[in-house]
Amino acid sequence: MLRQHYALGIQNRMVRLEFKQRYFEIFGLRSDEVEQKLTFSQIAALRFAYDDEFKELLYKALHENISGDQIKRSIQKWRPDHQRI
Repeated sequence: MLRQHYALGIQNRMVRLEFKQRYFEIFGLRSDEVEQKLTFSQIAALRFAYDDEFKELLYKALHENISGDQIKRSIQKWRPDHQRI
């Protein structure tokens, strides 16, 4: 159980790092302030949106406080993640 807990913790860190990298690539800015305003559920859900939808859904997450589930339901073109264990 402990090994599985560590593996999930590492994957969650990787999801956050992906968000930081993607945010920087799209906006050319650090994501520290933005990341602090989002829940992990919102960050994880944004991973499934392509860049054009990512911007719109990020805005909604920040200004309308939509949940991770609402973000997932709003995605028109799904970007699957086949790497998550």
